[in-house]
Order: sequence, then C-alpha cells, then structure tokens
Amino acid sequence: MQSDSAPFEIARRDWLKSAALGGALTLLGQGRSRAETTAPVSGKVRGIVFMVSDGMSPGVLTLANAYSELTRKRPSTWWELFNNPSASRGLMDTASANSMVTDSAAASSAWGGGQRVNNGAINISTKGKPITPIAQLLKQQRGANIGLVTTATVTHATPAGFAASVKARGDENTIAPQYLDRVDVILGGGSGFFSPKNRPDKRDLHADFVKAGYQHLSTRDELLASRSKKLLGTFTPGHLPFSIDRDHDEKLSATIPTLTEMAEAALSRFLEDDKPFLLQIEAARVDHAAHLNDIAGLLGDQLAFDDAITAVMKMIAGREDILLVVTSDHGNANPGLNGTGTSYGESTPRFGRIPRMKASFERIFADYGRLQKCDPPRIIELVRQHLDFTLKTAEAEALCSIFAKEPIVEWSHQLDKPEGLLGQFAGNHTGIGWTGTSHTSDPTLVSAIGPHASKFSGIVRNTDVFKHLLDLLG
Repeated sequence: MQSDSAPFEIARRDWLKSAALGGALTLLGQGRSRAETTAPVSGKVRGIVFMVSDGMSPGVLTLANAYSELTRKRPSTWWELFNNPSASRGLMDTASANSMVTDSAAASSAWGGGQRVNNGAINISTKGKPITPIAQLLKQQRGANIGLVTTATVTHATPAGFAASVKARGDENTIAPQYLDRVDVILGGGSGFFSPKNRPDKRDLHADFVKAGYQHLSTRDELLASRSKKLLGTFTPGHLPFSIDRDHDEKLSATIPTLTEMAEAALSRFLEDDKPFLLQIEAARVDHAAHLNDIAGLLGDQLAFDDAITAVMKMIAGREDILLVVTSDHGNANPGLNGTGTSYGESTPRFGRIPRMKASFERIFADYGRLQKCDPPRIIELVRQHLDFTLKTAEAEALCSIFAKEPIVEWSHQLDKPEGLLGQFAGNHTGIGWTGTSHTSDPTLVSAIGPHASKFSGIVRNTDVFKHLLDLLG
C-alpha cells in the first residue's frame, strides 16, 4: 500500500487547467458568441449523433479531464470540445413532471417524446396516455435509420425513451418488442429480455428480429465481423460490465465489445447511405458507478465514453451534414476532489491513487456475496486486493453489519448502504467526496458541434431537445 505522501507528478499548469468546473462554466459565457459566429448555423442535417453520459454530474468533466491527463497524458476529448470555438455549450434543465430530481426514464422521455412525464414512466403523459417516441415518428415520416447503443440493457430507461412507451420503466419485457422494425441498430446488454427462457410470454424475440432481417450478435467477434445493415447485439444477459472490470479481465475483453466499438459499428452503417438518421450512444454505467460512490468505476466508464466521442468525431470530420450532441440526463451524487493535507498539499497525490484501483465496487460486492458468513479479514483482503488500500478492522466490521442488515450508528442515510460507506472509506484515501448515492437536481452540461449546434447553447430545457432533434431531421 502506498503511503499518504506517495509522489504524483502532474504539471501545475495542466492541473490548474482542469482544477475547477467554474473555469469550464466560464467558457460557456466566453465561447457562446464565438460558437455562434464560427459553427455552421445553416444547412441540411442528415444525421444526429446524440451521446449521453448517464448520471454525469457537472464536476465529472473536471475529474475526468484530470484523470485523462494523469493516465493518458492528454486532455479529455469532451474537455477540448467544451473549449472548441466551433462548438456550442450550454446547461440543461433536467426536471421531470413530478420532481426537481429526475430519473433516467423521465429524462429520456423529455428528449424522446417532448413532454415531461412522471419519474418511472417512459413516454406516458401525466394523464396516462402514450406519447409517440421520436424513433417511431422519424421512421414513419422520414424513413430514418435509428440506432440505440448502450452499456446497460438495451431496454433500459435511456435508450427506451427514444423508442418505446410503457407505464413502468422496469417493464423491459414489454419494451423489447417495441424496437422491432422501429430501431435498426440495437447494441448493448439485455439478452434475457429477448430470450424465451426468461420472458413471461416465452416469445423468442431473437428469432423474431432475425426473421425481420436483423443479424443477432452475442459476441465482440461477431460484431466486428458483421456486415449486416440491421443489428440486434445483446452481449450479456444484463448490463455490460464496468470498463474497469472488462479491462482487467482477459475473457471479458475478448468477448464484450467496448462502447467505442459499438458506436463505430452503428455509425459506420448510417454513414454508408443517404438516409437521415438518429443515433443515441449511452455510457450507462457512469450512473451506476455514481450510485455506488465508486470513483474508479465512474472514471473508467467516463473515459470509455470519451473514447467513443473521439471515435465519432473522427468519423464525422469534414462532414457538414452531421450534428453531434454530447450531454447527460441528470447528475448523480456530485463527486468532487476535496482538499486534504496542509495547504491541501495531499489532494493531488491522493487523486493519483485512483489508477491503482483494479475493480468496481460491483465486483467487490459480488465476491463478498459468495462468502458464507461475515468475515472482516476477508473484506479487508478484498479491498486491499482490488482497491489498493487497507480498511481498519472497525471499518470492515461496519461493512459486515450493513451487509447483514444489522443496525449501525450513522447520521447520514448515505452511510446506511454498503456502497455509501465503502465510498466514504475510499474517499479517505483518494480525496473524493460524494453528496449521497442518488440523482441530483443540478443542470447538466451539453456540448454540440455541427450544423445548427447553436440550438444547444445557453440554458436548454430538456423537452426542447425533442423539438430540436425533430426539427433538424424533419
């Protein structure tokens, strides 16, 4: 285990460059006028790539850029896009119909249906009536190609908001058949919702999609080798693994595609013909990591998302008919680097410990779940092995108690969950603090580049996204 004073080198100017979100938000005011004068403001939009880092709080832009500088020796692509004079940037108002704090279902419904709905519903109005999703409208009106790419189940709330209508987001078995002939490329997890073994109605949706002209993919190799125009790729029964777990597991790396590989597969097909298209690409597990207060899991998936942005920008470079929008549906737990040590001198070294973490909290909790009884020494070993720091015996015993649903003394409800408690323990070593384990009401960042990018500058209401997407492609 590295000591509290472990060396960590990062150029002062580079650190200061990414040290405060306030600096990034200053660029919002500075860059808007530049974007409006230099970015394409007219011209036909043939396609829109809409990229979502689910659950990304505004401060994650700063953390991810610093982490990119540390691990990749370069700024993050989104950081550079935010400072690109040809791009527009704004803040998105994320509220749902019944709460200042939205969930992903209501957030994506605002984008995909144009109305604010109650949390938990997907394109169902507050009066209980179905709302036609944008995928169906564009397919009917323009014959557009539609793509959904995600690291969650493909039937999860965010992709479903563009293509389905259900009263309850958890009804993924009902969402799955709504994609048939409505979405052309579907890539992510969630094979269980298409399999007759798991579906209550025993319907073989994989077979139904194949009959309709889709190629069904279940491995990374199949995706990379495919030449089919219509794809249904479900690579895991549930969500795809966290990037940190995939990257440290040879079997997962060999069999599960990255977000970049899925994004490239989808976009390449849509660029090959002249049809209009709408492609949603979601880094879903950023949100899941934030719920877990798992900074290594979060930053791993955020940089995987950043890699996907890089790939998309390379693919559309030089084209004047493709609009790229990069945003988040809501914040989650608001992670930030806290000052530690004399004159905050330990803050940077502690942040430098994060790359030494080699597994997600999800993986650690799964390993713990295989134990037959509460075992503090084993918990200590799991944390040391995967996260590179040593829990105190009392800390391990507290985790044991929470897992066993035994009461412990706590003042914050964040601490009555194992993820919140482990996140606090990890924060003592990394300097990362969290406001909780749930979504927040903060406005989210939005960046856009390409024709009519200025529509996404300033303060953007989430329902306006639907209007802009439909307008530009309509």
